[in-house]
Amino acid sequence: MIFRSLAVLIFAAGAAVLVAGLALLGRAPGLPEQTRHLRAMKDRADPPTQLLTYTMGDFEALPHHIPLAERRAIESHGVQMTGWVQRVVSSGDGDLHLELAETRRRLEDRDTAYVVAEITPPWRESAKGWAYESLLVAFRPNLGGPAPWDAGPRRVRLTGWLMLDHPYDKPVSNWLLLHGTPRVTGWEIHPVTRIEMWDDGSGTWRELRR
Repeated sequence: MIFRSLAVLIFAAGAAVLVAGLALLGRAPGLPEQTRHLRAMKDRADPPTQLLTYTMGDFEALPHHIPLAERRAIESHGVQMTGWVQRVVSSGDGDLHLELAETRRRLEDRDTAYVVAEITPPWRESAKGWAYESLLVAFRPNLGGPAPWDAGPRRVRLTGWLMLDHPYDKPVSNWLLLHGTPRVTGWEIHPVTRIEMWDDGSGTWRELRR
């Protein structure tokens, strides 16, 4: 009897952990429509066919706390932004979190405001060119590798889907933009579907193959 009760408790605990994990990933049944929509946007597996060139200012100008229908319309196209990756973080959900800054930071400079770009597992699984270690060598980020790169970050152009990560949907003060190191908005490039590196020798963009 004791063993049976213990087994039931273990099963119940395991089920609770599973449901909590699925909820965290946005995959549990019964979640709000906004959360399920966010999961669907993160899971997009095809590259965008319509692209807009964005700057950090364009990201900052995007609306906050909008109805889902308006959000869907904005998220229906892709964006492309040029900058320097100041940090690469491997997230618990398998995404690679990139901090894309609009200005190049030298070793002695502090981190700056940034736009978030995320490379999801479907876009980097079985892709040696987009593996974490390969991207560290390609991007030369200020933070994320075993040590800073003497040459500093390389100029990159990231292409992907425009997506609103609504838990981070909050305006940032001008003071924080000037003196802090915030993400400028809840809007992201997510998932990243194309990476290009600037080649000084040829003066052209070169795609970083997956």
